[in-house]
Amino acid sequence: MATQRNNLSNYDNTSIPEATDYKIAVVISEWNSQVTNGLLKGVLDTLKSSGVHSNNIVIQYVPGSFELIFGAKKLQTSAVDAVIAVGCIIQGETKHFDYVCQGVTQGIKDLNVLYDTPVIFCVLTDNNLQQSLDRSGGKYGNKGVEAAVTALKMVALNKSL
Repeated sequence: MATQRNNLSNYDNTSIPEATDYKIAVVISEWNSQVTNGLLKGVLDTLKSSGVHSNNIVIQYVPGSFELIFGAKKLQTSAVDAVIAVGCIIQGETKHFDYVCQGVTQGIKDLNVLYDTPVIFCVLTDNNLQQSLDRSGGKYGNKGVEAAVTALKMVALNKSL
C-alpha cells in the first residue's frame, strides 16, 4: 500500500501557490465523524498555513458521503475557487460499500467534468475503522492535508488557464 511508505502530511511548502485571495469550500460528511473531523483538521490547518484567510473558508456539513455530491455541486455555484469533499466509507458486510464508493467517485468526477470549479476527492474508502484513523491524522498522516494542497494547486492551475 502506497501510504505505508509515505506520510500523507508531508509536502513541499515551496510548491504551494500564493493563496491569500483563494476562497475554498469544504463539504464534509457527518457519518464516521471521528474520521471526517480529523480530515477536516488537516484541511483547515494546511489551508491556513498556506495563507488562506479563515473568512475565505466555507464549511458545509452533509449527512453522509453520498450527499457530498449534492453539497459540492451547491458550493461550486457559490463563488468559491475550489471545493474539497471530505468523507469516509468503511467496508461492511453488504454491497452497500461498493455502491456508495462508486456513486461518490463518479459523482465527484462528473462535477469536475461539468463545472469549472475543481472538486477535490478526500473520501477515505477503507476496509476498517483503524485504516481510516491511520489516514486521518494517525500513523500515515492526514489525507486532508494532501487534499488541501491539491485544492490550492488546482485553483492556481484554473486561474492560470
